[in-house]
Amino acid sequence: MTDYAARRTMMVDTQVRPSDVTKFPIINAMLSVPREAFVPDHLREAAYMGDNVDLGGNRVVLDPRTLAKILDSLDIRQDELVLDIGSALGYSAAVIAHMAQAVVAVEEDAEMAGEAQSLLPELGADNVAVHEGPLTEGAAEHGPFDVIVVEGAVAHLPETLTDQLKDGGRIACLFMEGTLGAVRIGYKIDGRMTWRFAFNAGAPVLPGFERHTAFTL
Repeated sequence: MTDYAARRTMMVDTQVRPSDVTKFPIINAMLSVPREAFVPDHLREAAYMGDNVDLGGNRVVLDPRTLAKILDSLDIRQDELVLDIGSALGYSAAVIAHMAQAVVAVEEDAEMAGEAQSLLPELGADNVAVHEGPLTEGAAEHGPFDVIVVEGAVAHLPETLTDQLKDGGRIACLFMEGTLGAVRIGYKIDGRMTWRFAFNAGAPVLPGFERHTAFTL
């Protein structure tokens, strides 16, 4: 029988801590949340490999290093409301739930959203609400949000999402330029977005977040 608790400890010790992520809430969350429960059954053995877990259709569960470094850069506080875009079966939302006051997890795939709605409360993430709908539209009726996390790469970030960010809030996005990806943290100040580079990473571009090509005659 696979010892997933031991694999979680190894994940933190070999993938998270060596990436300069040492904040207790992040370490505690990643040690506590059973990553294998939030991937399809046939992918459980791959849950702790250190790579993105491929869910098909350009959807992934972000690798532990990338998620941990995103959360480290955002420095989520216990009084904050977080919007988690593309939460799939809910792993990222369950991790963030350990740090935030509440999480709204947006998922457009009905089957994955349904599984997340069952899994999250079963595993103690009672402060997560699953919102089924297009990823690009977020969940404006539950906002505005202190923090937004996008669980996958973007080539184009819709203003519908940054509009849901509180003034003074922040958003993490993995911007892909060809094969090179850069995680940037955006800050909303006086209604305008400013961005800073955080680290390099890679993931497929989420459906709906592709770059729009302008056609000219």
